[in-house]
Amino acid sequence: MTDAPTPHVGGRGPGGPRRISKEDRAQLEARPVPFARVAALFSPHRRTLGVVVAIIVATSVVSMASPFLVREVVDVAIPQQDVSLLLWVVGGMVAVAVVTSLLGVVQTWMSAQVGQRVMHGLRTQLFSHLQRQSLGFFTRSRAGEVQSRLINDVGGMQGVVTTTATSIASNLTTAVATAVAMVALSWRLSLISLVVVPPAIWLTRKVALLRREITARQQSALADLHVRIEEGLSISGIRLAKTMGTTRRDSQRFAQVSHDLIDLELRSQLAGRWRMATMQVVFAAVPAAIYLAAGLPATSGGMTIGTLIAFTTLQAGIFRPLMGLLNVGAQWVSSMALFSRVFEYLDLEPEITTPEHPVRLDLASVRGEVRLEGVSFRYTGAERDALHEVSLDVPAGTSLALVGHTGSGKSTLAALVSRLYDPTQGRVTVDGVDIRDLDPEDLASVVGVVSQETYLVHASIRENLLLARPDADEARLWQSLAAAQVADLVASLPEGLDTVVGSRGYRFSGGEQQRIAIARTLLRDPRVLVLDEATSALDNETERELQAAIETLAKGRTTITIAHRLSTVEGADQIVVLDDGVVAEQGTHDELLRQAGAYAGLALAA
Repeated sequence: MTDAPTPHVGGRGPGGPRRISKEDRAQLEARPVPFARVAALFSPHRRTLGVVVAIIVATSVVSMASPFLVREVVDVAIPQQDVSLLLWVVGGMVAVAVVTSLLGVVQTWMSAQVGQRVMHGLRTQLFSHLQRQSLGFFTRSRAGEVQSRLINDVGGMQGVVTTTATSIASNLTTAVATAVAMVALSWRLSLISLVVVPPAIWLTRKVALLRREITARQQSALADLHVRIEEGLSISGIRLAKTMGTTRRDSQRFAQVSHDLIDLELRSQLAGRWRMATMQVVFAAVPAAIYLAAGLPATSGGMTIGTLIAFTTLQAGIFRPLMGLLNVGAQWVSSMALFSRVFEYLDLEPEITTPEHPVRLDLASVRGEVRLEGVSFRYTGAERDALHEVSLDVPAGTSLALVGHTGSGKSTLAALVSRLYDPTQGRVTVDGVDIRDLDPEDLASVVGVVSQETYLVHASIRENLLLARPDADEARLWQSLAAAQVADLVASLPEGLDTVVGSRGYRFSGGEQQRIAIARTLLRDPRVLVLDEATSALDNETERELQAAIETLAKGRTTITIAHRLSTVEGADQIVVLDDGVVAEQGTHDELLRQAGAYAGLALAA
């Protein structure tokens, strides 16, 4: 999995059109999106979308009645003092406003409903699909990339699926209806508009794009300023600056970024003034040209005052939909780029697959015999195996200790037993069944893992424990905490089990976090227990207490332990020394010491 480009949505400055971003173009060139695949997302909502389109067309048509009603008021009702006609026409104007407003509310509600349902389907589908990916996928992905796809890209699609399509339809129908109405009122003035409107739109677009470019640079400078503040004034940043002696240098860099903002702000303000001035000239020049044409005998064609007022109203209103249609290209590319990034993840084939017809184990009768048969494993992109033809037999209810230098393959072997990875060659079995043939949830019930990297969710101690067994009662929770030597600590807290552990458990020390994590695993009561340096964050005294509890609880269950202190594995039924991914030695503590080999060397170094 290669790193994907940073999510980017084509944007625009205030009031200005969009530009197609280079990132969006590159994304679509690398992974084009068939329109049929996008359309398939909306196919369950065909009827609703049809109603939305009909409402959009009806709104545009109904709104075109207003200029004609204005003409009737100015040319007939007022000059002739026809009160009855005046009341009917004014009532019609109010009715048009009420009808178009109500239709707009219904259209917005229906289109938003479709958009939210499509987003919900994509969001949940993507989350479930990513959960099926292997641990290797997450280690290869950039930090935050996965979350960005799920949050930023899917979130950015909210505007795509709820407003872009309806905006295009609305702008198109409004522009067409307005143009038809203008021709119906005066074909002569419509010809003048055809000459004046395009240059006016071009000038407006050019000025808006210039301001957008300045605004983009301004936002980038502001982002840089925020980074300087976050890095320079956080606790870690202050500590680093003071210990490295970079406070003066950091202040100078901050001052430079702040100074750059002065020039950008001045240019932004000036661009805004030029834009306002240009638009004032444009909007003054266009009606002036129309009034001139209406006043000249050669071009007026006997035009009435009401027709002139109605026409200028339509002519002023055609700018907005035309400018909206100019953005269609950029909106389309940015929209497709979002779909491309989401589909890129949805198309990933999981390295760890769920069997179509899993072998069902009777969890109550699982013995917990673990075997590795000729297992080899190589990480993606690695030049050599992390494990090479490892064969081990761990009888049910016995303990296996894995020792060896850093990088020897201990944690990799433990990860294969819990199926965080699948072997490149060979197989891992539990009670004679290849774990690749088991349902992942069944395997998680059989194999419990406590690793050196403890993870507690930002919730209460109770909620963290119930992740392992949602139906556990309070007595069971306290029993698991007591077994992990952490019950007294929890009982001493003012809120007890309802104490919030904080993000990643920051309210507790590393040792306390690991003991809570061990309690969580023990609550699940797995037949096979994998301890990947589970006591690495504990002091010697606490480690001894916890090790005694683990040994008591390990009776009757298969235990695979990776230890950084050899003293904690001396009582293991068998000890395996791994060296560069192969089994170097195997035996009990006393047997390995008598061999005076690698294990004896590790014991001597300890």
